[in-house]
Amino acid sequence: MISAEQFCVSLLNNCRTLRSLQQIQAHATKTGLDSDPFVAGKLLLHCAVHLSDAIDYARHLLFHTPNPDPFMYNTLIRGLSDSDSPQNAISTFSLMLQNLDSPVDSFSLAFTLKSAANMRCLRTGVQLHGQALTRGLNTHLFVGTTLISMYAECGRVDFAENMFNEIPEPNVVTWNALVTAFFRCVDVKGAQRVFDLMPAKNLASYNLMLAGYTKLGEFELARSVFGVMPTKDEVSWSTMIVGLAQHGRFDEAFGYFRELQRVGMRPNEVSLTGVLSACAQAGALEFAKIIHGFIEKLGLIWITPVNNALMDTYSKCGSVDVARLVFQTMPGKKSIISWTSMIVGLAIQGYGEEALCLFHEMEESGIKPDGVAFVAILYACSHAGLVEQGCEIFDKMSKLYGITPEIEHYGCMVDLYGRAGELSKAYNFITQMPIPPNAIIWRTLLGACSFHGNIKLAEKVKKRLSELDPNHCGDHVLLSNIYAIAGKWKDVATVRRSMAELKLDKTPGWSMIEEDKNMYTLIAGTKEDAVTKEAYEKLKEIMLRLRVEGGYVPEVVNVLHDIEEEEKEDAIVTHSEKLAVAFGMTRLAKGSIIRIVKNLRVCKDCHNVMKLISKVYKVEIMLRDRSRFHSFMNGVCSCRDYW
Repeated sequence: MISAEQFCVSLLNNCRTLRSLQQIQAHATKTGLDSDPFVAGKLLLHCAVHLSDAIDYARHLLFHTPNPDPFMYNTLIRGLSDSDSPQNAISTFSLMLQNLDSPVDSFSLAFTLKSAANMRCLRTGVQLHGQALTRGLNTHLFVGTTLISMYAECGRVDFAENMFNEIPEPNVVTWNALVTAFFRCVDVKGAQRVFDLMPAKNLASYNLMLAGYTKLGEFELARSVFGVMPTKDEVSWSTMIVGLAQHGRFDEAFGYFRELQRVGMRPNEVSLTGVLSACAQAGALEFAKIIHGFIEKLGLIWITPVNNALMDTYSKCGSVDVARLVFQTMPGKKSIISWTSMIVGLAIQGYGEEALCLFHEMEESGIKPDGVAFVAILYACSHAGLVEQGCEIFDKMSKLYGITPEIEHYGCMVDLYGRAGELSKAYNFITQMPIPPNAIIWRTLLGACSFHGNIKLAEKVKKRLSELDPNHCGDHVLLSNIYAIAGKWKDVATVRRSMAELKLDKTPGWSMIEEDKNMYTLIAGTKEDAVTKEAYEKLKEIMLRLRVEGGYVPEVVNVLHDIEEEEKEDAIVTHSEKLAVAFGMTRLAKGSIIRIVKNLRVCKDCHNVMKLISKVYKVEIMLRDRSRFHSFMNGVCSCRDYW
């Protein structure tokens, strides 16, 4: 017959919510089991470690337990070290020192050191190192390894290596910790040196090298390690795919995913979300559809993060209706990330009203919006010109939900006012911010000044930017454009001369287009490769027809004043998005939607050209620039010229 204690523990093993745990605790109190150290410890462990939203209740349990033992203290410190408030682990450790007669053990120190690492607080870490020395635990394998990791997180790889040298018999985990320490401190050669010295390497060691190299963009080194690995697991493949995707090497990420399938490996959640991220960034819709089918075939559609990645990918590839279908049919409870992903998907397409409806639906469903969700909905309001609604949402953040606005939320509000042409409101809003505005805030306003042609305010804003970030080329370009629109060519020349003296180069524009599941990148002003030559030939034909049938007149006002008109026109014709459209019209089947991703904001001339092409050639163009989506059909853009 099962005992009352065993019954209580079995209930805990199946407990998934704080409410259920409170019911179990009430049962334990009623039966007197709450005074059983084993049951009390299990209750605390479940709160602190196994339930994501119960750490505060775990603290309540400890503080209301008479004579808690070291296990209970260690359990709470462990949970707090991984929480949003790791500093509370330090205070709990101090309380433990005051209240317990028995000395703290290796677990107490290791978990508290992890808190110091997560806080990146070197002073606290050194004090804890002193505690370890006092108790003779500094060379304990578990404590010593955690000390190495703590010093690495605090940016002191020299201290980490000194600590490593004090450990008499470091194991492979300790060696791996030191490798990680060098990578944390961006010391690639140091990491290589330690890796080469390791007397025994395991799969985790190789995966650490892959993670370190890919994070720092050292892909030649990553490929060489990957090639010589005796065995590769899901982590190995995922690390390469995610690393390549994060650094914009989309074709290579796709290649590794194909190779993963070829060798018979089963993709995991990380590799799938990684390759979907690459699809999203590159606008590779056709490849994303293949991945979607693969996910369904493997029966992985029930995984919430994979569904979230699918939504994000379809949205960023311009298929917001498919994203909406994924959202509506996803199994299980939608997470805050699910709701936010769908709101962002609607926002970048300019569906501000729909995004607002979804936001309110999320609130009604019982999901409390977080800071990221508020950024998403403010972005939606900004890109749809919903100024009044955006202001209401901003006020709701603190008044209804108690969320203190951060710099990103203030940036959204400046953008909201700026896009609507309310530049004085935007400027006053910045000057009244309770936190110091950063360069991004001022740059947002400068962009609005450029779009609306407000020279006086632009000069004032540029002065502020010169104090915060004097060497940002984009600020100089924006100011130059404002002067050009006003015909102040002497001022244009002054700005351009300043850029030359500071050796600031304008970021080259590029556009990507998918054709037959391959990605092609076209770069402004280049004519070397066959793809670009093919695009140029088609573009000449297009531009001639637009002049004759569409009445096209180039918008050359932003181009330098001291070059001939023909050169000015050539300068804007070579913009990468025009080349990408021309390439798409050459290669894609008739009736296909031409989908383009651009790294910069589309210029006014290119925007006009896209509208004319869609009208004259009867094609649909979907362009995602740095700011938002533009869907061109029958001479009209979905942004309603509000971008």
